[in-house]
Amino acid sequence: MTNVVEIESLRKSYRRRGGTTVAIDGLDLCVPEGGVYGFLGPNGSGKTTTIRCALGLARPTAGAIRVLGRPVPEGLREAARRIGAIVETPALLPTMTARENLRLLAAVDRIGPRRVDEVLAVVGLSDRADDLVKRYSLGMKQRLGLAGALLKDPELLVLDEPANGLDPAGMREVRELLRRLADDGRTVFVSSHILAEIESTCDRVAILAQGRLVTHGTVADVISAAGHRASILVKVDDLDWGVRALHDAHFTVQRVNDELRVDIPPERSGDVTRALAAAGQWVTELRPDRFSLEDVFLELTSGHVEVANAELAEVGA
Repeated sequence: MTNVVEIESLRKSYRRRGGTTVAIDGLDLCVPEGGVYGFLGPNGSGKTTTIRCALGLARPTAGAIRVLGRPVPEGLREAARRIGAIVETPALLPTMTARENLRLLAAVDRIGPRRVDEVLAVVGLSDRADDLVKRYSLGMKQRLGLAGALLKDPELLVLDEPANGLDPAGMREVRELLRRLADDGRTVFVSSHILAEIESTCDRVAILAQGRLVTHGTVADVISAAGHRASILVKVDDLDWGVRALHDAHFTVQRVNDELRVDIPPERSGDVTRALAAAGQWVTELRPDRFSLEDVFLELTSGHVEVANAELAEVGA
């Protein structure tokens, strides 16, 4: 499998008054060609710094990076023609139309107006192309930023928090667009803290904490590596009565949305169904309580976040 991004022993540190801050600490990462690759981590974990180093916007302290087979920064000029990127907020001129914004960007790379119309169609903005950008919703602005990143018809899209600040409808628009772009054969590398979106959008993920890689792989493999909880989820018609029945039978149980979580290994689920049946409560659904990507993320990074917060408090003192 061809890798479109290869990062080896990457280190990035900043000199600050009173010492040095290490943003990335010996990061190794390979992003394979094709699909949507999620890059996850708590705030301050080094996601944006890694992206900036990979795009030549920041110079690493140590390590090596190759993007589309070219070393960074030496070969980035040639590779840049095949890369589209949004780092942080898209730069748009609010008093110009969407079409005018894109034509300005296209002119820099000598791209004709036909391509502008094509990318407007790809992101679903053809009908609003001649509206002023200041009248756009946040979701529309994000889609327009993506249109700008697509002007060069890139093989690799690098997107830093593309759904940041969006409402659920805007998140869905961006999610569906990223999937379409990947299905067209591109590689989409996306950093995000919205874990449910990443789980439903990405093929593979990497989780970063304090500048270090803590896990990576397909979404399914990362979740399955965490395994099952030692609990099951049960649905009954009367949840309140079900809770009382299981408490009376000496189970540890809590109500989670429209289900009951019972602290018992899945192989002992028969004990739960018998206790509920004895109380006149019939089980309509029963399943092991699997980890979600959010559960895995919190489990793998919680200790790192506590350490980072302690270090910040020490610096503040």
